[in-house]
Amino acid sequence: MSKPLMAKATAVWLVDNTTISFKQIADFVGMHELEIQGIADGDVAAGVKGFDPIANNQLTQEEIDKAQSNPLYRLKLKFNPAASGEEKRRGPRYTPLSKRQDRPASILWLVKFHPELSDGQISKLVGTTKPTIQAIRERTHWNISNIQPIDPVALGLCKQSELDAIVQKAAAKKAAEGGVMSDDERRKLVSTEQSLEMDAEPRIPTAIEGLETFTLGSAPEEKKEEPIVDADSFFNLPNNDEEEEEEDNSDDPRY
Repeated sequence: MSKPLMAKATAVWLVDNTTISFKQIADFVGMHELEIQGIADGDVAAGVKGFDPIANNQLTQEEIDKAQSNPLYRLKLKFNPAASGEEKRRGPRYTPLSKRQDRPASILWLVKFHPELSDGQISKLVGTTKPTIQAIRERTHWNISNIQPIDPVALGLCKQSELDAIVQKAAAKKAAEGGVMSDDERRKLVSTEQSLEMDAEPRIPTAIEGLETFTLGSAPEEKKEEPIVDADSFFNLPNNDEEEEEEDNSDDPRY
């Protein structure tokens, strides 16, 4: 471990029981030098009981003596084999009880809008297990009919920066493997800053939303071009030649 347990209580003990400088104590416990000065003045950590780092196997008396004799000396935490690897604890992140019921909705959102994410990445992002993710992917979850996809950032299960980072990482991995992404998948990989700068897409009015592909019957046939009709043909007027023929035939005795 790089920092001692109960850092503030350890700082209180070092301020009260040693002559180590505020800078040295601040570097050792991971606090600001002004906070250490506030502890010495009684403005910070009022009522906090000091935590002896020597009795708790975090410091040695030799280290304290070296720091007191040399203001530039940096205290070194005593190696504890039992604490080795604690800072690299693996597994899903802790999710508060009040938000655990929202995890299926966030998983469904990630599976739907970011299919490039692996089960392990989703598990680390929202703090869930791989069997739960697999059940939602295959739609075999016991409550799948009532689950609605919701952005995990909106639910407070992760930060937008974390989501952007893991999506970009998944995109880079897919590109390295030679996978070809569709336009829809590439559009989903846009970061938050870039998406805010994009022009808004035109929206369909609410009154006709959903009716843009609606038809009453089969596809309309192509309209045929109608011949241009002149005035004479429209009124069906006889020609002058036909009138003359009728006049000539009136002298015929057969008529």
